[in-house]
Amino acid sequence: MPYVIKFTQHAARAFRKLPRDVQTRVSPAIDALKDDPRPSGSEKLKGADDVYRVRVGDYRILYEVRDKELVVCIIEAGHRRQMYRRSV
Repeated sequence: MPYVIKFTQHAARAFRKLPRDVQTRVSPAIDALKDDPRPSGSEKLKGADDVYRVRVGDYRILYEVRDKELVVCIIEAGHRRQMYRRSV
């Protein structure tokens, strides 16, 4: 049974701010998470439960998998140099 893709408000805004050509490259990777939320190449992030990362060139998609609800929640999307910075 396929998962449902949901975006947080922050992730939706970040996705809309990406250049149009990057959006067209990232969209198929997000859509593919419906059928396989843990594809080859995805990595589970340390220090967070059920949060994974998928690479699309220099861009990253951070998402949470909720198996009981069959939901993939996109947390963040952006360039790799800005993805893992923590605000102080």
